[in-house]
Parts: sequence; structure tokens; C-alpha cells
Amino acid sequence: MPSASVASAQKWVCKQPRFLALHTFTKFARMGEIRTPAKVKIIVGILAKDAESVEAVRGVLKSRFGEEDLNLEPFPFTFTNYYKEEIGEAPVRAFFSYENLVDRETIVDIKLWTNDIELEIAKANGTPGLRPVNLDPGYMTLGQFFLATTKDQRQRVYMQRGIFVEPTLYFQDGHFHAFDWTYRDYQSENYIKYLEEVRKRLAYQMTTGRPYSQRNKK
Repeated sequence: MPSASVASAQKWVCKQPRFLALHTFTKFARMGEIRTPAKVKIIVGILAKDAESVEAVRGVLKSRFGEEDLNLEPFPFTFTNYYKEEIGEAPVRAFFSYENLVDRETIVDIKLWTNDIELEIAKANGTPGLRPVNLDPGYMTLGQFFLATTKDQRQRVYMQRGIFVEPTLYFQDGHFHAFDWTYRDYQSENYIKYLEEVRKRLAYQMTTGRPYSQRNKK
């Protein structure tokens, strides 16, 4: 039996001419249920002048995010010269993912925090206007990988406090795929292979309720 309020609403709608004309609609559809989305896995990309600089910031990230899950150790970044003035002639890229899953809204706090870390490193380096280390936090669901940014574009969704997220890759038919706006480096085989391995760990964690590192423990 419908509640009194629902029954009242049904009677009112049924009296309207438009409803009478659409006689094929015989019952109300259930409204979409509001559900809390699943937690997500944090992944931080690092661009720095060398492996030593990556290692220096690694501990800072771990103090915030906890145990590391799967890392992609520093390798040469050759996709663009955009960071040449800030980081140097031969920057390296690294990725770190973390075991602790978080609510996706926390990406706002995370991006603001990594921005502060970049500024602190720049000041300590004596170059307050230039970032010798660039931190790119993002999060992964089973269906997509998102990057956080402070810049607005047509494909980016505003969160709050000046932070947007960009859907960067989507998962389909067993693999991650790029959008037409995806950064060229995130379309590379090296990145995608790494992110697919991270997704396997996320899937295991969501299925079992425990990190992939504990898979052999009883």
C-alpha cells in the first residue's frame, strides 16, 4: 500500500490533463536511491629533477596516506618540455599508490595539501616561484581514473574550494582507455600497465576487505 502522502500525490497527478493523455504510464517509477559511493584508491604522480628528490618527498606522502600499495619507480619523463624551467632538463616521473581507501571527496583536501607541499619544497629550495617537485594526486575507481587539478576545462568537474577533477582514463573490456583530452603521457603503455595493476589490487581489496599485501595471510 502506498503511504498517505504518495497516494495523495498520485491522485493529484492523475487529475492533470497531461497525465490523462499519457495513458500508457500505469504506475510510478521508484525514485533513484541515494547511496554512498565506494571508497577509492589514492595514486600520486611525482615529477622531480632526480630520483633523490622523489625519495625525499616519498616519506612525506607516506605520513599522510599510510602504507604504499604499488609503486612505479622513477623513470625519465620525455613527453614534454613544459616543466623544463621549473624542474630541469631531465625530469623523472614516479607513481605511488596507497593501501588505505578513502572517500572520493577527500581529493579536495589532498590536492590542497600537495599544493602546500610543493610550495614548501620550493621555498626550501630557494625558488619560491618555481616548483622543483610537482605532485599530481588522483584517485581510482573500478571504472575510471581521475586526476585533481586547479584549472577548469570543458571536461572537468568542479568539486569545491577551487579544485576540479578530470576523468582521465576509463576501464572497458579489461583495459584502461584514454579520452580525447587525456594527457599524452597517461595514454602511454607504461602508465596504463601500471594503473591496471593498481586496479587489480583495488578489485581484490573491495572484494575481500583487505589489502592485496595480505592476500597470502590466513
